[in-house]
Amino acid sequence: MSLISIQNLTFSYDGNDQTIFDHVSFQFDTHWKLGFIGRNGRGKTTFLRLLQKEFSYTGTISCAVPLYYFPMRIPDQDEMVVDLLSIFNPNCDLWMFQREFSLLKLDESVLYRPYSTLSNGEQTKIQLASLFLQENSFLLIDEPTNHLDWHGRQTVARYLNQKKQGFLLVSHDRTFLDQCVDHILSINRNNIEVQQGNCSSWLENKRRQDQFEQMENEKLQKEICRLQKSAQQTANWSDKLEKTKIGTRISGLKPDRGYIGHKSAKMMQRSKSIQQRRQKAIEQKSSLLKNIETTATLKLSPLVWHTNTVASCSNLSIAYDNISVCQDVAFTIQRGDRIALCGKNGCGKSSILKLFQGYSIPYQGEISIHPNLQISYLPQDCSQLNGDLKEFIQQHNLEESLFKAILRKLDFSRSLFDLPMEGYSNGQKKKIYLAASLCKPAHLYLWDEPLNYIDLYSRIQIEELLLQYQPTLLFVEHDQSFLEHVATKQVVLSSSCPIHKNIV
Repeated sequence: MSLISIQNLTFSYDGNDQTIFDHVSFQFDTHWKLGFIGRNGRGKTTFLRLLQKEFSYTGTISCAVPLYYFPMRIPDQDEMVVDLLSIFNPNCDLWMFQREFSLLKLDESVLYRPYSTLSNGEQTKIQLASLFLQENSFLLIDEPTNHLDWHGRQTVARYLNQKKQGFLLVSHDRTFLDQCVDHILSINRNNIEVQQGNCSSWLENKRRQDQFEQMENEKLQKEICRLQKSAQQTANWSDKLEKTKIGTRISGLKPDRGYIGHKSAKMMQRSKSIQQRRQKAIEQKSSLLKNIETTATLKLSPLVWHTNTVASCSNLSIAYDNISVCQDVAFTIQRGDRIALCGKNGCGKSSILKLFQGYSIPYQGEISIHPNLQISYLPQDCSQLNGDLKEFIQQHNLEESLFKAILRKLDFSRSLFDLPMEGYSNGQKKKIYLAASLCKPAHLYLWDEPLNYIDLYSRIQIEELLLQYQPTLLFVEHDQSFLEHVATKQVVLSSSCPIHKNIV
């Protein structure tokens, strides 16, 4: 057994006042399969880079095994895959790669293709195969699902589940994590904790802990109020009694000042005792609720189209360079539909969204969209986002106060508003486009993989938003939990005719 131990780790980026880690300590076993979760911007990718000693920090990180990271840095993307693998895994024979490819449902022919010609999903699988051929090591896997369709995620989840090698896996896909991890490492609001189990058990334990703390907080709040009133009342009685020491003679009798002073002192002592109990209750209360993640309710202003049919397509076929992507696609978007376009990578899902948005893409068939239909589009790729946030607001003609209010509800700190966007995490960049889409009242929302890089809490937040306001939505998403909760219909694309499914 080998441990990775972190003691008093403190780190912040140069030029940034925000401390990412502040004297945190924890440890985990390198044989564990850990899911690594936390809100966007909390430092998950940063921690992986700290493990690889890419940054200077204070504290200690002890690790006795070599670490390998996904995604890998590819020196020359035009190299043949087989040549790249021989560089990364010089001690591995060809049959070892073939075995891993078989487990990942990856055709061996990719070995003899330039890396740059492969799909993102194929590149992901090749890199994972290379990582798991590094023996006696611990693997750092940073969001491998973002370029995988549902089938690819299932395949990779099974692959990770059957491996004996330990890893630390960053992912926000609940279903995916449940299938392949046995521990959870979570970056909370005020600490970092390690817990045995999968994502679902962690969520349930988190819910129970939050519920317990809220109940304790309410009890202590009532106790503090009661003690406050009791202390004030006792103090008032003591003051009144003390004043009788100076009182006038009654019926010729002189007040017993010694007795009255003794009784007054006892009441003051009781008042101090109540104050001490109150202070202890306040301290207990202040130790609660520190890790409760609060998510503000998002709002949406969908426009209502004047007819029941919002848009449609029929006999739609798309081809690039004479290579068919999809054929004979036909579906109708009714008012209030939330239609998920499903299918393997490369089957035309994003292309169909772009066609409805008005992009110039070669196609055959018919697309029916009224020119007055207001559309809000959320693109898949946000990696190139850079520059000043105010420039983005102006370019997209957004209402600044509303846009920033939505970002704040998506767990954006105000300090980020003044930073260049190239310094944002991938999840924060995705939230920029998500907030921009939510800012625009629309008859039809077109969202292309809106949950890529988005943290678990924000995913649930977006689910609740869509279920409450029920906008007309055509979207692509591979998070199975999100699909099951949100989609009212599915259009499953394939090389032949698409399959339509109504979700009850």
